[in-house]
Amino acid sequence: MMPPRPLIFVGGGDFEQIGNEYKNHFVNLGSLQPHSRVLDVGSGIGRMAIPLTGYLSSDGEYWGFDIVTQGISWCQRRISSKYDNFHFIYSDVLNKHYNRKGKIPADKYRFPFDSEYFDFVFLTSVFTHMLSSAMENYLREVSRVLRTGNKCFITLFLLNEESEGLIRSGRSSLDFRYEIDNGLTVNKNVPEGAVAYNEDYIIRLFEQCGLRINPPIHYGCWCNRKTFLSYQDIIVATKG
Repeated sequence: MMPPRPLIFVGGGDFEQIGNEYKNHFVNLGSLQPHSRVLDVGSGIGRMAIPLTGYLSSDGEYWGFDIVTQGISWCQRRISSKYDNFHFIYSDVLNKHYNRKGKIPADKYRFPFDSEYFDFVFLTSVFTHMLSSAMENYLREVSRVLRTGNKCFITLFLLNEESEGLIRSGRSSLDFRYEIDNGLTVNKNVPEGAVAYNEDYIIRLFEQCGLRINPPIHYGCWCNRKTFLSYQDIIVATKG
């Protein structure tokens, strides 16, 4: 079950391999269980959902939402039609990179779920495309819908002494050079194209949202560091 290549609008790399990689991270780092209620923020065109169809049991629930209509439509046709515990919702949120005509400002969007509904919440390559006010709102919403004592799993590009040195040396795969609030972007005209945030700011933000980061932060190879877990940096945090 794979979307046609022309419909895949998420990042590069092997679609199936990346989905399976992250499913294993969800289990091993995030303590995802087959019976969990799962929220996929920025579900794309099912890259994370597809491997979870073989992991979540009939007692589990998957909910995904995204701001790109073609991804939601494909997932509804090809996944929800076969797995009645997999649900996909379109959210018309404004983003200059993915949804220029969106009606809802990202810093005002409320996730369409009850508080403390989910056992596990994940965002893969979402905060890498959001400005700080929107990201702050989304992280508050992650904390709101996540059950106390349970984990969220979030990928980012983090700026620290090591990654900034690699960027300055020209070795990073992404040339973060334009300043934005609390970080840098690669494109000053469409900053949501790729955003990196100061690590100290992110740590404070998680604390403010009641999310305790589970050490260590798992750094990625995006900046060409030699020791890494995945491409993007990964934070796993527990609510409460």
